[in-house]
Amino acid sequence: MSLQKEFNDYRAKMNEVILSKDNLPLKRFFSLDHQMYQEGALDVKTKELLGLVASMVLRCDDCIKYHLGKSYEAGITTDQVYEVFAIANMVGGSICIPHTRRAAEYWEELTSENG
Repeated sequence: MSLQKEFNDYRAKMNEVILSKDNLPLKRFFSLDHQMYQEGALDVKTKELLGLVASMVLRCDDCIKYHLGKSYEAGITTDQVYEVFAIANMVGGSICIPHTRRAAEYWEELTSENG
């Protein structure tokens, strides 16, 4: 199974479990998170790149995969993604390098399977 399919299937399955529970604060948080990345004063591409760099600096591999997928859907180029990788490593330091490796692997799979 591809990294992309495995990640998306698991994410969808667990989001369904979480959102099926009667927990209004969690439902509101998930909704707010979704709304945050909609078109506004900043376009969707910019918001996804901001989410990606923040996820890399915070070292959240699931968040990185999510934002890479959304960036791909938004039409972000490989050159743009690698500029984000560079910024994240500058801001976050060398501890971001392992996350950059996994991000590069995921991006390569996204672009080869869907390109």
